Amino acid sequence: MEAESEPYVRLATMRQLHQAVADLNTARSLADTLQSVADGIVGGLGYELGCVNLVRPDGDLVVAAFAGNSAAESLITGRVGSRESWERRLSMGEAWDELRFIPHTEGWVLLDDDVPQWHTEGPEPRFEDEWHPLDRLYAPMYASGGGLDLLGVISVDRPCNGRRPGAWGREALQMYASQAAIAIGNARLRANMQRALVRLEREQQALRASEESFRQAFEYAPSGMAIAEMGGDQHGRLLRTNDALCRLLGRPASVLRRSSFADLVHPEDIGTLLRTSAEGGRAELRLGRRDGTYLWVSLRNSVVADTTDGPRFLLTHVEDIEERKRNELNLAHRASHDALTGLPNSAELRSRLGSRLCERPHSVASSAIEALDAAYGDVESPAHGYRADGYEGEVAPGIGPYDHHVHSVAPDPDRDDGTKGLAVLFCDLDGFKSINDRFGHHAGDAVLIEVARRLTTCVRDGDTVARLGGDEFVVLADGLGAADAADLAVRLRNAIIPPIRVDGRAVRVGASFGIGWAECGMTEEEVLHSADQRMYVEKRSRSKVHRRAG
Repeated sequence: MEAESEPYVRLATMRQLHQAVADLNTARSLADTLQSVADGIVGGLGYELGCVNLVRPDGDLVVAAFAGNSAAESLITGRVGSRESWERRLSMGEAWDELRFIPHTEGWVLLDDDVPQWHTEGPEPRFEDEWHPLDRLYAPMYASGGGLDLLGVISVDRPCNGRRPGAWGREALQMYASQAAIAIGNARLRANMQRALVRLEREQQALRASEESFRQAFEYAPSGMAIAEMGGDQHGRLLRTNDALCRLLGRPASVLRRSSFADLVHPEDIGTLLRTSAEGGRAELRLGRRDGTYLWVSLRNSVVADTTDGPRFLLTHVEDIEERKRNELNLAHRASHDALTGLPNSAELRSRLGSRLCERPHSVASSAIEALDAAYGDVESPAHGYRADGYEGEVAPGIGPYDHHVHSVAPDPDRDDGTKGLAVLFCDLDGFKSINDRFGHHAGDAVLIEVARRLTTCVRDGDTVARLGGDEFVVLADGLGAADAADLAVRLRNAIIPPIRVDGRAVRVGASFGIGWAECGMTEEEVLHSADQRMYVEKRSRSKVHRRAG
């Protein structure tokens, strides 16, 4: 009778196993899948207790699900057993194919290890195949794809018939463990995919929010903003501009998108722009407005990559610094020019004079060829920094190289050999003190302003008229011979002596001039002192009345 009923038992077990496996595949999450595995052990395979131990990332196993006893479930769920203890268990007892059975006669040594345990109570077995309360049966679950990558362990306790499972029961438990491993792997894959999708959606939301924040910051920025291409044939072409930049330059966005900053920059600033656009940075330059004027701006470039390997762009911030530049120029002008007359002051005069002098030892050329050598450097002499071929040569100790420097020499006052030099005309007004004393400093200031104007109108554009202080002026005139400098002094004196009207009255001042020459090897002070001394010689050679009359 038992033999005849065995196929029916197997069929019923198969149906229960099939339903349990089906329940595994309908679970919606990893936690639901694990609980379904535990429930299937009790409801589908006929064990009183079922436990699912899952391998953690650190290798230890945690009790992830429990079924059959609510008290046991609350006690051991979530507890962890070490990987070492589990490997010990899976190497003991009897191997039933992939299952591992540890009879109570061997399992007593496991009572004190760290694996969470729960045993059903019951009487001692009377038969050899009867289940003992301390018997243990484990079904390892391995990851799909073959190999021995342990995914977890199913532990069962006390079959409902009270006997150790036979061949069919063992095969059913092993099949169930295999299907449970697949279901858990799929649940993990779905969970990972869901987390990845959630993460991707959050990243996309963050990207959209970032793009929107950038768009608003770009469009509504109070200062000019632009995005330009970087590299290639269209390097520097404007791709996008904001309203502030359009207002700043007086050009619509449609026009700006057809141009680049190179089309807008002042010709003198193109080099600065190219250096700044190469790899980002900051520069101050002038950009052209629609009305033809130029505006000082500060450009800050940042190199931005569109993607990891995508094209790069220049994000340019354009700030109007016209007022600051105007103030800087005004401050620089005030620092280098006389506040009363607007002429270069003493410091500026010395700076301009010093730019024409070098430390070359003083020497006077004795011939026209020597004069050229003195002016441009002897191309055969190793004492100069650059040879005729343009490469650097030996330089004598204590003498710097004279790259592109034209040496200043003094013409010979006794003979006209065609030598031209930088004339320094030192002017001191005659009779100015009496005007200050009689009519006050206001009248004296008016006289100084008019004298400065008259001197400026009598010189060439490249010449310098400077005020040293008080009633002393200096004129720098390059390219003059000795006779030319004397003629210039006469013209300047004749321009000064006509009456000057101050507060309805006419006043007159004279002028004494001393002519000196800037010559390499001299200092600025030596040049000015030489011209000053010659001025006093000229002043003493004329009578007081004649000096006042001019």
